[in-house]
Amino acid sequence: SSVPLFLLCSGQDVATILHLVHNLIHEEEEKEDKMQNVGEQAHMALLGHSLAAYISVLDRERLRKLTTRILSDTTLWLCRLFRYENGSACFHEDDRAGLVRVCRLVINVRYEEFATEGYAVLSSKQPVIYQSSSCRPGLGQHLCSQLGLPLSSLCTVPCNTIFGSQHQMDVALLDKLIKEDIEAGKLPLLLIANAGTPGAGHTDKLGRLKELCDQYNMWLHVEGVNLATLALGQVTSAVMAATRSDSMTLTPGQWLGLPAVTAVTLYRHEDPALSLAAGLTSSQPVEKLRALPLWLSLQHLGHNGIVQKIKHATALVSITLFLLKLRRSLLHFLVSLCAQQVEDELNSPVVLFKFSQEMSAASSGGSVEGYCAGEKEVLDTFNRWLGEQLAQLVPTSGVDVVELEDEGTCVRFSPLLTAAVLGTQPEDVEELVERLSELVPVMSSTMCLRQDFREESHRHSASLRYVDDISWPGLGVVRYEPQAEGMDESRRKQVLEKINNELLRKLQDLDTDIIFSTGPEFGAAKYTIFVGMVTEDVDVSELVDTIAALGRDIEESGRLLENMTEVVRKGILEAELQLQKANEEKLIEEGMLRQIPLVGSVLNWFSPVESSIKGRTFNLAAGLHLLQSPPPPKKNKNKTIIHRVHKHVFPLGWSCSSGVRASNWPIGRSINAPLMGILTVLLLLSILLIPNRASTVHSSILSSQHNH
Repeated sequence: SSVPLFLLCSGQDVATILHLVHNLIHEEEEKEDKMQNVGEQAHMALLGHSLAAYISVLDRERLRKLTTRILSDTTLWLCRLFRYENGSACFHEDDRAGLVRVCRLVINVRYEEFATEGYAVLSSKQPVIYQSSSCRPGLGQHLCSQLGLPLSSLCTVPCNTIFGSQHQMDVALLDKLIKEDIEAGKLPLLLIANAGTPGAGHTDKLGRLKELCDQYNMWLHVEGVNLATLALGQVTSAVMAATRSDSMTLTPGQWLGLPAVTAVTLYRHEDPALSLAAGLTSSQPVEKLRALPLWLSLQHLGHNGIVQKIKHATALVSITLFLLKLRRSLLHFLVSLCAQQVEDELNSPVVLFKFSQEMSAASSGGSVEGYCAGEKEVLDTFNRWLGEQLAQLVPTSGVDVVELEDEGTCVRFSPLLTAAVLGTQPEDVEELVERLSELVPVMSSTMCLRQDFREESHRHSASLRYVDDISWPGLGVVRYEPQAEGMDESRRKQVLEKINNELLRKLQDLDTDIIFSTGPEFGAAKYTIFVGMVTEDVDVSELVDTIAALGRDIEESGRLLENMTEVVRKGILEAELQLQKANEEKLIEEGMLRQIPLVGSVLNWFSPVESSIKGRTFNLAAGLHLLQSPPPPKKNKNKTIIHRVHKHVFPLGWSCSSGVRASNWPIGRSINAPLMGILTVLLLLSILLIPNRASTVHSSILSSQHNH
């Protein structure tokens, strides 16, 4: 019973299983964008995974020879391609795994008894790993977790604050920290440097850092996107210094657009036993097959193809910077962080820019002091919106949003990470700059008018409430506040939600380019109206007046409807009371005997009661709960007609058809009450005593009435 349903049967054929996989892949294809087309080069990388599975079933000796050839070829090609002489290679799925294994190697080297005594030897001298504050978030914590080290073994070195790039490690401060750790009885173990920081793409002073590591017998590990430029003919001196490092991690899959290709860590070490103990090498031939997809892809691309892809990505950066400089209007609003870089960072393959409040205020003649509180947070929100819009409008550009410690939120264009996968072309860069030229002026005008919108909303404080939401990229947020005298809290919230929802609907129906919305899906502000980006020709005062006027109209209409509803409710209650009173009067007039089912039918047959249908009219136009009785129906004194069309059926089988005039019967309306009572008693006795002589009783009663 615990076996799944699909496994209870004798098995399924290959075609059925492949059809199931196809349906799982394409079940939501209509809702989402179609999958990316896989080119010939990507097919080669994917083919490597299939071949690796087939090759793994070869006999052991043939498998050993083949995997050794694949591993040695790939290692040699990568070391030659990226100028890393006499290196070894470790292939791993997680791009952090290589650094973890390198740390294990260094621990085995620096602590000779680690292989026998384990982590107990670390207590004598605590190892210290140094990293830059600009490195990948969570990298140091991941290392400590995988190595079983306390977080106190991790030292984060701040970046420059005065000289050089603010994204480069402060070498002088690093030297000071190392000396302090040595004096405290700790062991400096490893330094993680960047050749292209994850955010800004800056490169540390690798030459000076290598000298510092040699001085204190530390291991230098380098990683970053700028390592891809080592394959080019001309390499900057800052990046070239990475070839002197003890190890470096490469991600050729990203740089060359190869899916499912492993990351590679190149390292230099002479002891194969320690490398095996650290996991950098493996004695299992199947493990060496991880290099097969990359082995196939490198052969398919060739040296020229590899260099061309990297050169194309760097050329896209140059085109972007050139187009930005041509758009002088953009320079009034944008701060390109590339212009603030030091001299050796000008060739970085990353473009980083953000919308600047100061530049916007200066270009519009405004003052920076006039903006609302939380200026930095508002700017971060605007830049986040800018990056999201550019990514949506030009998806092939690959732009994204990054959060930097000092600069805040910025837009990043890093084609080395995206161009090969997305197929970015110079035309995409031109469209990116064109869209940027359209969005930035709108952002500038919106930023300048935010304070005006706030002041105008305060001018209508009796009905409008300004909501200070710094996370909204737009003109501002308001809420219409109706008059809530005499309302409890739940009722007030209902009215508030109803009015603001209706107000939002009416604003969205207006013929305007301004976007009105309910804001973020999980936003904190409720029952509010979010006003989006606006152009400089928008009259903020008129806009706020329109919002307030529409809100008042909705509130008054709602109040009128509520009053009318209350009037109708009271009118209905009064009508019910009057009808109940009329029924009571009818009961008194007709007497109790007519209310008895059997007796009432007999009495109504002998002496029908005149039907007097009373109605009520409710005057809505008057706006008052006024009930009016219509004029009574005219009576015909000569004739009394039974108006029912259906038959009156009696218990004894008697019947009186409709349309028969009461005057045709022997008994009319003038019969007196005593006689009526006697007849009723006789009728009851006849029912109880002689039920089988219905026709005789009927004839005798009629004869008696006629003689009377």
